[in-house]
Amino acid sequence: MKILIRNGRVIDPASNRDELCDLAVAAGRIVAIGSAPAGFTPSRVLDASGCVVAPGLVDLAVRLREPGHEHEGMLESEMAAAVAGGITSLVCPPDTDPVLDEPGLVEMLRMRAEKLHQARVFPLGALTRGLGGEVLTEMAELTEAGCVGFSQAEVALGNTQVLQRALQYAATFGYTVWLRPQELHLGRGVAASGPLATRLGLAGVPVAAETIALHTLFELMKSSRARVHLCRISSAEGLALVRAAKAQGLPVSCDVSINSLHLTDLDIGFFDSRARLNPPLRQQRDRDALREGLADGTVDALVSDHTPVDEDAKTLPFAEAEPGATGLELLLSLALHWGQHSGVGLTRSLAVVTSEAAQVLGASLGTLQASCGQLVAGGVADLCIFDASARWTVGPEALRSQGKNTPFAGYELPGKVRWTLVGGQVAYEAREPA
Repeated sequence: MKILIRNGRVIDPASNRDELCDLAVAAGRIVAIGSAPAGFTPSRVLDASGCVVAPGLVDLAVRLREPGHEHEGMLESEMAAAVAGGITSLVCPPDTDPVLDEPGLVEMLRMRAEKLHQARVFPLGALTRGLGGEVLTEMAELTEAGCVGFSQAEVALGNTQVLQRALQYAATFGYTVWLRPQELHLGRGVAASGPLATRLGLAGVPVAAETIALHTLFELMKSSRARVHLCRISSAEGLALVRAAKAQGLPVSCDVSINSLHLTDLDIGFFDSRARLNPPLRQQRDRDALREGLADGTVDALVSDHTPVDEDAKTLPFAEAEPGATGLELLLSLALHWGQHSGVGLTRSLAVVTSEAAQVLGASLGTLQASCGQLVAGGVADLCIFDASARWTVGPEALRSQGKNTPFAGYELPGKVRWTLVGGQVAYEAREPA
């Protein structure tokens, strides 16, 4: 299909492009930015007047809930939510049921996702069998099946020797290890340690749970030189350690969730289980440090940490409620919201969910590496076209995800997606003009 996108504000953070122009798509690729090629006859014209034409968003933390948790999210519903949020590429962790520790399971997930013709799915394989933390998986076979890295998801790896061997093996073959830094025993609470957790009588998770894990990890990285991506840094102290590690030249990257970027432990309010999250919401100083780290590049990407949870699992006492919140359809809006309030500008707001997030995937993206997260003639036509001035209110009726729980319920946010293109095909179109 040939598509001409007319009169849009084309923004590509990777090349610092920001101009009003047309963009032509044919055979799944961008054929021109600016004037369409001679003889180009589009089969469809999209009028993007008043809209931003940007690379499709890249989300590095999305639980699709299949297989094993279909009562909380079906692949169809979550993929539909992804493209509705302008997300064209997403990374899913291995904590499904069964765990993604066998090539056949990875291949099945990829095949199911590809048949939907929506967002591109990049699975993470389990670092250890069953996420048990004792026996390493067959990383080579999982890579051949399509895994872009290896992770323990939310399961802390308490055996330091196993972690050391995992990093050594990954470094030998050029694999990336994705870990959320958390010390096994200190990370068992339900809220961030502090006055609020004490007042509410909730078991606390100290900042040391993150920093101890980071110190251990960085020491092992110095000897192995394995590449590590840190998932959802949550504290000012943890971010300072990441900044120091980067200054030392360690091959490390990190991301932060939309929840930690905008909320604090005070948003728990009177035991609001929608704010029961992993990692737990911390204090304002932590949130402010994360915002600064995202602005100055210490944090490489902003992620939705999409974890759909059904109503029954949330309507429990706070400490018993299942952690998690929906986020796919909020990622763009909360990136824009952060950009507006931090003063970094629209280009930087988009960079942390497009080009810089794509860079984290690195060479694992294969043939997509040259164009994922950016707009380039000849590159894959994964696009997000949105109205930055439109506003919408977060609520169950506005979300396509099967999971309706979010601590941002009732918030009015900027940015409304008009069209999402994946591989040059319209994967999402708003029902009415924004």
